[in-house]
Amino acid sequence: MKAVIFDMDGVIINSEPLHQKVEREIVEELGGKLSDDDVASFVGATDYSMWSKIKEKFNLELSVEKLIEIKKERFMKEIDEIQLVPNFMNFMLTLHKEGYLMAIASSNNRRIVDAIVNRFELYKYMKFVISGEEVKRSKPDPEIFLTAAKKMNVTPSDCIVVEDATNGVKAAKAAGMKCIGLKNTYTGNQDLSEADLIIENFNELNLDTLKSL
Repeated sequence: MKAVIFDMDGVIINSEPLHQKVEREIVEELGGKLSDDDVASFVGATDYSMWSKIKEKFNLELSVEKLIEIKKERFMKEIDEIQLVPNFMNFMLTLHKEGYLMAIASSNNRRIVDAIVNRFELYKYMKFVISGEEVKRSKPDPEIFLTAAKKMNVTPSDCIVVEDATNGVKAAKAAGMKCIGLKNTYTGNQDLSEADLIIENFNELNLDTLKSL
């Protein structure tokens, strides 16, 4: 194992409640209503993929680009409320101290990803940061993880992905990478069964556990 690739929302930051709140509000204002199953199915998807499906389902007049922009602006207004996932920082610092390469591969848009990276100074530790805007295909397609591995100059089989969503786990496995599934109470009934290891908190992880994968 040479590199660890982290999803961002629900893995690094506790942002899912804010995502869901803003998305539900926007859709309701436009005459629709997102079900819990709708919300759960969108976890791990890019903005464009998610809003394309919402637009089609509710026959919304606004363009996908406009819907994305509305969501982005509302989310950014409340972004200071978001905190790191418990024990993530300690785990990340342990990896950094041991010299492992790390990257963020988030389906979120570049503006929000950069805001989080800067707020928590994650740029000091991450070799590469990629957002959903830099890939053509949304998770569960493996493109985002394969891109991160290529940028770090490591083979996919030498990477471990940490994900909290069904789509993310499927993408990691499709990329030929090991995957750790992090249970998140805010992302609905996510099927993490394809992950090589499932945890509920980063304090369950150590270097020996990673090497054993």
